[in-house]
Amino acid sequence: MAKYAHPEVLVSTDWVDQHKQDSSVRIVESDEDLLLYQQGHVPGAVKIDWQNDLQDQLVRDYIDKDRFAELCASKGISNDTTVVFYGDKNNWWATYALWVFKLYGHEKCLIMNGGRKRWELDGRAWDRGAEPQYPRANYVAKEPDLSIRAFRDEVFKHQKQGKPLVDVRSPGEYTGELLHMPDYPQEGALRGGHIPGAANVPWSRAVNDDGTFKSAKELEALYVKDCGLSRRTPVVAYCRIGERSSHTWFVLKYLLGFPKVKNYDGSWTEWGNLVGMPIAKGVDPRPAGQGTSKSTDQAKTAADSTSAANAS
Repeated sequence: MAKYAHPEVLVSTDWVDQHKQDSSVRIVESDEDLLLYQQGHVPGAVKIDWQNDLQDQLVRDYIDKDRFAELCASKGISNDTTVVFYGDKNNWWATYALWVFKLYGHEKCLIMNGGRKRWELDGRAWDRGAEPQYPRANYVAKEPDLSIRAFRDEVFKHQKQGKPLVDVRSPGEYTGELLHMPDYPQEGALRGGHIPGAANVPWSRAVNDDGTFKSAKELEALYVKDCGLSRRTPVVAYCRIGERSSHTWFVLKYLLGFPKVKNYDGSWTEWGNLVGMPIAKGVDPRPAGQGTSKSTDQAKTAADSTSAANAS
């Protein structure tokens, strides 16, 4: 049976339960629903708010390396701490936080497979107390690792060269019918659609009903066989603001072993608001006049999948 390329990046709820008091491990919860942590969190876990802690509050960008170092130090995280991320929404915000940690060079980053959902299903106890305060640590952040982050001009060049792009949003967002996920405010971009040439593989197709990641064999079929991605070619993933695409980035890089995959965190809120940028609508990922492909059939399947749309 096929195995993940880097199985060591995933840990079970049992592993986390056994290491929740380990001083060399820091458990981090990162959620979309900012109230979940106070309603109950894994004992010993600290909270990192993707919006207030990781985002610059003036410029649309991440905090710089000095503020990142301060954040880690304040949470009791040193450079050699093993940081285990988990959260709601099948860990999409957990992988987003992990991606930012990787951006600043933190080496020991793990994901609790299944996130909050799996912890709850396993019947494990929640701590409903205040966030624990750990002794301040020493932390030195590295310069941003741009090998995992794509910017607008790079994505435009990537697209013009016909290299693979994966749009991980819901089918409705991809076709241009929606500007955001179903049941969310339809805002954020002036134009709907997708980057021409991008294939649509909703991020949620990579997880099981219990929130855990699908098997290596299933993921290989989804991204390589159906979508046509190759490990020999650089891949760029994007969504609306870079959070869902960080989940797909994690799957491609760590579970399937793609050596060159980047997250375009500017994503559709940048691309869909830019003057003069190429936009495609509908289910065909290829520019008009280039016919259909295997990835087109995959996109049509995704568009017809109600469960995929709802999960996204």
